[in-house]
Amino acid sequence: MTKSYPPTANTYRQEDIQQILQIAIARQVNDDEFTREQLAEIAAELEITPETLLAAEQDWMTRKGELAQRQQFNLCRQRQFQRKLSKYAIVNTFLVLINIVSAGALTWSLYVLLFWGLGLAMNAWKVYRPSEEEYEQAFQIWMRKHQLKQTVSVVWDRLNRAWQS
Repeated sequence: MTKSYPPTANTYRQEDIQQILQIAIARQVNDDEFTREQLAEIAAELEITPETLLAAEQDWMTRKGELAQRQQFNLCRQRQFQRKLSKYAIVNTFLVLINIVSAGALTWSLYVLLFWGLGLAMNAWKVYRPSEEEYEQAFQIWMRKHQLKQTVSVVWDRLNRAWQS
């Protein structure tokens, strides 16, 4: 019995080729890791020059590093929001209890609860649904601070080693 294949197109767009090859490579190999030599062989079979492969690999490493930094930034923002939410819950629970004990009903604490809650909701929107421009601006500021901290840490370590010598 012969296997029938679906009709195929005569031409493919570059992104279609990338997707097809990605699926084929994923199906062919059970192990998810390739050696650098295997990568070079695949590139040679596709007539990709070693220089182009090296440039692509460097670009991929840069993108991977930036993605890791963005994930770290997102995690940092989410942790900051969670701390603010915890403070909101603790302080407002205390204020509501004081208000109920002293006045027997919610009076003034309701205003604190609502206005602080509005600010918290706006902060949640910034963290979880930012505009692209706003997100990019916040990320760049965070990156500068992060790089400055790293630079200061390296300089401090070198000074400590120099003083200890």
